[in-house]
Amino acid sequence: MPNTYSQIYIQLVFAVKGRENLIKEEFRDELEKYICGIVNGKSQKVLALYCMPDHTHLLLSVKPNISLSDLVRDIKANSSAWINDRKLLKNKFNWQEGFGAFSYSKSHLDNVINYILSQPVHHQKRSFKDEYLAFLEKFEVEYDERYLFEWIN
Repeated sequence: MPNTYSQIYIQLVFAVKGRENLIKEEFRDELEKYICGIVNGKSQKVLALYCMPDHTHLLLSVKPNISLSDLVRDIKANSSAWINDRKLLKNKFNWQEGFGAFSYSKSHLDNVINYILSQPVHHQKRSFKDEYLAFLEKFEVEYDERYLFEWIN
């Protein structure tokens, strides 16, 4: 889009269906590269990405030429197909419906990138549920608990 300039940074958070620990360390790096390829193919930019066994954090620099919902749909659909086509798991892999999207200013990027890349250490102290609810509260997002991710206790 000529003469369109933007600076939009979004952290996406989405979970594995049933919150099962299905993203294995053996293929995590390849999955992250594949997700980066999906994002790059949509002319968007990945700033940080970490796939935990049961959820994913993704920090993007996005242009206003694509719907965020369409981008997430494509990331989830194509990455699910990639896992299933390669038969990396015994059962079919799916992401849960929905996602969290949280915006940041440029001055916060270093902290958000470090936060995402240190997910394994972070989750030794805090559950995904606590983390996600904290995001919703921090960003003052109204939500209905009936429609949050399926939680495993």
